[in-house]
Parts: sequence; C-alpha cells; structure tokens
Amino acid sequence: MSGGFEKTDGETGGVKKGRFSKEVVEIVSGLTLFDDDLMSRVFDNNIEATELLLRIIFKRQIKVVKARGQEEIHSYDIDGRTIRLDIMAVDSDGKKIDIEVQTGEKGSEVKRARYHSSMLDSGMLKKGQDFSEIRDSYVIFIYKHDKFHAGLPVYHINRYVGETGEMFEDGSNIIYVNGTYAGDDDLGKLLADFMQPDASKINFKELADGVRYFKEEGGWENMCEAVEKYAEKKSEIAERTCIFLLETPLCCNWRRVQKKQPRSGLLGFLIICRARG
Repeated sequence: MSGGFEKTDGETGGVKKGRFSKEVVEIVSGLTLFDDDLMSRVFDNNIEATELLLRIIFKRQIKVVKARGQEEIHSYDIDGRTIRLDIMAVDSDGKKIDIEVQTGEKGSEVKRARYHSSMLDSGMLKKGQDFSEIRDSYVIFIYKHDKFHAGLPVYHINRYVGETGEMFEDGSNIIYVNGTYAGDDDLGKLLADFMQPDASKINFKELADGVRYFKEEGGWENMCEAVEKYAEKKSEIAERTCIFLLETPLCCNWRRVQKKQPRSGLLGFLIICRARG
C-alpha cells in the first residue's frame, strides 16, 4: 500500500489499550474522515487514497506524486500567518492541491480559501522564472454541510471578466464539496465514507485500509495520543479562560460536566466543543 502503513493481521500492533482512558478509546472509535486528525493521517503519503479522492472530485484521472498531511506553509512576512494544510498534494504536472475537511462554518470562510490559494502560489516561482511558468493551484474544501445551500454536489469558484463574462483563466481554482450530498455515484459514496466511523462499512478499500489502521491496528496508539494531546491543550486554555469568564455559557457547562466526571468529563466536553466548530 502506498500509504506507508501495513496491516497487523487484525491485531493492534502490540498496543496496550489500558494506557488510555475509556473515554479516549471511545472518542477514537467515533472518529471519521471529517476529523482532520484522522483524515490527515490516513492520506499522509497515501498516494492511492489521494488519487482516488481527486479522481472523484475532478472527474478525471490524476497522477499524484506527493501527498503530505499537516503540511505547513510559512509566510514570507516575519509577522505573517502560517497555514497548516490537512493534505498538500502535488500532481505529475506540478499542480499544487490543498485538501481541507471542515465541519463548522468558521473553518469554511471564503476569505480563508483566498488566503490558502495565495499561499500555495507564493512558493511556486523561483528567482528568474517567468510568471507564465506558474502552475495551476487548487484549494478544495470538503465541507460537512452545504456551503451555498443550493443542493449541488460540488461548487467551483472561478474568476470572470465582469464586462464580458469570459473566464479569467489564471489557473487559480477553489472548490467546495457539499458533504450532505448523498447521490448514488462515486462522490456520494465518497462522502458517505467520510461520515462513516466503521472501517468495515467504508465503500472504497483505499480509505477503509487507512481508517482501519489508525482506529484498529498499528496506528491506533498514535491516534489516541493525538486525541489526548489535543484535549490537554484545550483543557489548559479552558481553565485559564474560566478564571476570567466564570459566568459564560461555556464555563457553566464545563463546571456541570466537572461535577459528574472531573477528568474524563472535561475531555469529552472539549471534544464535543471541537466537533461543533
């Protein structure tokens, strides 16, 4: 398999499940490809899965030569904002493709798409290269909801000449995929797979193998550790915030959860907050 992970004959690679709390294990069990921590791991160095996803979205064959999860692009301005891409892919023609999964409205902000697009472009040309040599770029948001509420499976964002209506073909492409689409075609099956926590029920083998590895086999421990680290970080932030904002709805809910389950309850509450975007 091109994803860089191997099966372990149904075992969890010697992982000691007692290392992690019951709640962490349950959270990992419920993760889907709409959770970027899982998605970026499944697609990292997984050429087959990345080609599958792009073939379905683009409706054409594509040869991927690189697929990296959690790839950072740094601003050339010392105070500029760095971005971390869920998946950075490059095809055989040098086109750069940013693939993002989003569950909340804030993460799918249209100006975020603009910024990601500009950051992809910023490192394409070396000193002395002509502008005509810049490769096409794609920013793809696989959004859990219907971003534009038109019921369409995919939305292509293009530039036009306002006065003539002609396409302004600069090679910059932004695509929003409607996660609610449930058609009986490959895209509908793909999106169903993104919603599915059970690897045995995933349609495409390229995705099922990766999900199974990180949720049931050798990558399971790595996934649990990622959930724990995320929860610990958010817990520290929440506790500091609550010192100053004791009467906010978030802190009131947090205190109610704490009374019932002081440690694991807070962990679960933070994960729920994260899922709600």
